[in-house]
Amino acid sequence: MLSVRPAMLLALGLAGPFMVAPAVAQGVQISNLSDLGFGLVTDVASDKVRAQSVCAFSGVLGGRYTVTASGSGAGGAFTLSNGSATLPYEVQWSASSGQTSGTNLIAGSPLAGQTMLLSCPVLQSTNASLIVILRGTALSAARSGSYGGTLTIILSAN
Repeated sequence: MLSVRPAMLLALGLAGPFMVAPAVAQGVQISNLSDLGFGLVTDVASDKVRAQSVCAFSGVLGGRYTVTASGSGAGGAFTLSNGSATLPYEVQWSASSGQTSGTNLIAGSPLAGQTMLLSCPVLQSTNASLIVILRGTALSAARSGSYGGTLTIILSAN
């Protein structure tokens, strides 16, 4: 299990990091995650996208794995909070590195059938992308302030 904590994804004025720690379980591993901040958000009309290339490794024959994500909102929803208001965000996953869009993840629902084409870290340093999006429509409706939350990513053998 890989937990992104304390996620200060930032909207409307403050920046905050994603802090991550890699984990290995049942021959499945994710690494190369680093802080991911949005910085000062002044243009609330447009979407804000942050992506990072990661190493997703599965020891299962064929490199198959499932990815599941959950947030710290009610029922595991992808929402940030400033204590009195929430701000939704989206999470996407791509089985290729260097991507800024991918398959939308639904909080708590496994995305099965992912396959690593090339092994990392042996043959390459990254092979997948984690993408987080703050939509302009949500930013436009948000109250000014510092928003935080937690995003948990779980890879499992498939």
